[in-house]
Amino acid sequence: MDPVRNPYAPGAGQRPPELAGRDRELQQFEVVLERVARGRPERSMVVTGLRGVGKTVLLNTFKSMAMQRLWGTGKIEARPDQSIRRPVSAALHMAIRELAPRHRAPERIEEFLGVLKAFAMRDPAAAKGTSHWSPGIEVPASRGRADSGDLEIDLTELFVDAASVATDLGVGVALFIDEMQDVQAADISALCAACHELSQTGGPLIVVGAGLPHLPSVLSASKSYSERLFRYARIDKLDRDAADLALILPAREEEVEFTQDALDALYEAADGYPYFVQAYGKVAWDLAPRSPITADDVKVAAPEAEEELAVGFFGSRYERATPAERDYMHAMAQIGDEPVATSDVADALGRKPSSLSPARDSLIKKGLIYSAERGQIAFTVPHFGRFLRAQPI
Repeated sequence: MDPVRNPYAPGAGQRPPELAGRDRELQQFEVVLERVARGRPERSMVVTGLRGVGKTVLLNTFKSMAMQRLWGTGKIEARPDQSIRRPVSAALHMAIRELAPRHRAPERIEEFLGVLKAFAMRDPAAAKGTSHWSPGIEVPASRGRADSGDLEIDLTELFVDAASVATDLGVGVALFIDEMQDVQAADISALCAACHELSQTGGPLIVVGAGLPHLPSVLSASKSYSERLFRYARIDKLDRDAADLALILPAREEEVEFTQDALDALYEAADGYPYFVQAYGKVAWDLAPRSPITADDVKVAAPEAEEELAVGFFGSRYERATPAERDYMHAMAQIGDEPVATSDVADALGRKPSSLSPARDSLIKKGLIYSAERGQIAFTVPHFGRFLRAQPI
């Protein structure tokens, strides 16, 4: 088979050729866009799921849908060691630049940019009256708006002003936040407060976040009303029909087919996880001598696909862990693949649970495990337990 024509695309956030199994989420976001366009109140949206289920792909697709409706859009990727003040400034700058050419009142755009510049430059950590960073906005910074240094106040005022600019054009503004669980606790609180204000005023600005399964609990711990503030969409692995379509339709465009036995073998190997579907499909295509791709071709391809996953998908994450953290994860893996009790991990290691808290908390911060519920933990990466059980301790 010609590898140049290979349609499959395993990659971080890379859209697969066929976005199968996500029709419900796409329809939900279409409703959000339509309701905001009609001036009706609507909640912001949060997508959650394990690594490799396509959260970033879905977030990027949502962004494209908003852009097609001529919305202003901006996107950030949260980092645990960084305040969202500057990334949000850059994202909203991009969003307003998308709207500016269509706005009939340039002074309104300049007024907002002055507020945005003041917001961006107001760094509470910097010496009074100074800033170590400029957002590259060629208008004077405003005074007395979004520049108090209190992120909750400033972000609320900034969002309200951005929504006002969008209202002038009869469109909306959408801020997309990937890895939302990594937003710092104080910043999450400010973000929720700003969204709460917009939900009450009906301003056409929405926040669309994507994160790991424990993101709803992170939001809830910040503001109790966050449970009602966001529309939550949990995405998981694909069902059999969707997983088959993700393989069949791109291949059919290249006049290539799969036998039913090959599809059976691929589903068993990938277990419906979108990243794995692409990974196994890509190697099966490259190694198959001709169409149709058969179960024997999949059998030959599987070891190579698994080796690539072991290095790139699993191994890169495993290498980030310290020896103590690896011991903790190995103990989790030996107990099982479902969420496990932290007390069981402590028993397996012959330690007191309190003595393992630093390792557990560090693994959570690194995004390798998450707290499924109180006293329970689980891997953020599907099949990570299986990978660990194959590694020497």
